[in-house]
Amino acid sequence: MKFLPQLFVANARWAEDMRAADPKFFAGLAGLQDPDYLWIGCSDSRVPANQITGLKPGEVFVHRNIANVVVHTDLNCLSVMQYAIDVLKVRHVIVCGHYGCGGVRAALEGPALGLIDNWLRHIQDVRDRHVDFLAALPDDTSRWRALCELNVIEQVRNVARTTLVGDAWKRRQPLMLHAWIYGLEDGLLQDLQGSCSEAGEVDSVIAEAVATTRSRYLTT
Repeated sequence: MKFLPQLFVANARWAEDMRAADPKFFAGLAGLQDPDYLWIGCSDSRVPANQITGLKPGEVFVHRNIANVVVHTDLNCLSVMQYAIDVLKVRHVIVCGHYGCGGVRAALEGPALGLIDNWLRHIQDVRDRHVDFLAALPDDTSRWRALCELNVIEQVRNVARTTLVGDAWKRRQPLMLHAWIYGLEDGLLQDLQGSCSEAGEVDSVIAEAVATTRSRYLTT
């Protein structure tokens, strides 16, 4: 074992601990996965889906990218969604962002970073839709935190507008979308009130979630 031996040692220790706690753990894990949740989150290494939700391996299907963006031309994300919805029959799609997101900050401040600028353009579109609100906030920290929230809410809208979700709802498949955000400073998840389970309620739910975020920042 020539490279990164510490990781293999840690892996062996973890596997031993899991077997000690549950001798049948890996036998069960090797079977078909049957998660109830699809997690669309940020690639940030500080936001591991399983750990922060207390879920075991096999209980959450995960897609991660920079700043938890859902783009209708992103075949990677759409393929994950299709497998989760059509094959695994997940009942919940959770878009989870986090405060202190570097991708959101870069989109907010606009420095030239290279190739990633094309990806951050999607978040800048969110920024531009809420430019007057963000400009009214008293400082950069508030603007950053607020845009982290607004980005999550807008990405839930994007999830709802995919044909994958629309078709699932048309066939009455149980599927609820959620907008969550995670605090690096306290380890707690917050519901941004963007949950919806049918096409007819998406616009009103998203509008209310945006209004709630705006109200909270403008009254503090």
